[in-house]
Amino acid sequence: MAGARRILIADDEPDLRRMLSAYLKAEGFTPSVAADGREALERMRAETPDLVVLDVGMPGIDGLEVLRRIRADSDVPVIMLTARSEEVDRVVGLTVGADDYVTKPFSPRELAARIKAVLRRGRRPGDDEVLRFSGFTIDPARREVLHDGKPISLTTLEFDLLAALASAPGRVFTRDQLLQRVWGWDYFGADRVVDVHIANIRKAIGDDAADPAIIGTVRGVGYRLIVEPA
Repeated sequence: MAGARRILIADDEPDLRRMLSAYLKAEGFTPSVAADGREALERMRAETPDLVVLDVGMPGIDGLEVLRRIRADSDVPVIMLTARSEEVDRVVGLTVGADDYVTKPFSPRELAARIKAVLRRGRRPGDDEVLRFSGFTIDPARREVLHDGKPISLTTLEFDLLAALASAPGRVFTRDQLLQRVWGWDYFGADRVVDVHIANIRKAIGDDAADPAIIGTVRGVGYRLIVEPA
């Protein structure tokens, strides 16, 4: 289908690949599949998908290593699939740079909703204005962050989260408000995902969580941008 968003599905279960491919095609996407991590990386280079659905527990090169290699040169959205229920596995994936995760077993309808929510993230009308602060600049049109004149590497979701905080400096955003603004109203996950991505942003921009200069934590409530507009 011309213009359809391209979704790469990387999973070692043939039945799951066939089922998800058929469902996503019916939903108007253009799916492609990979049976292991090596094939996933090859298809990433050849096809430049709009989003990757990536199983954690693949043989050979596992999903987390594939994600690390993807993040070395791409900010394509990635949704992780995992059969593990422990929170630590999900947090590791989010820390490495995943945008979302889905725990098996799941329905294809749920995954499709997550995919649509991730792909819907983007600029709102009027969001092209360059935001300048003491020490750093956020350019929504270029989706670029400069800190002391040097570009900062952020994933798509991390950029949107920082831009949300920067849209109202000093305002306290609750975790639920950030989930609704960045992930979307139909997001299924827990607010723990906000904390993980805030930690990733702080690491990228060199902000100390214990003594923050840019992103402040309001304990029990949420986060706010401390630095004032230049």
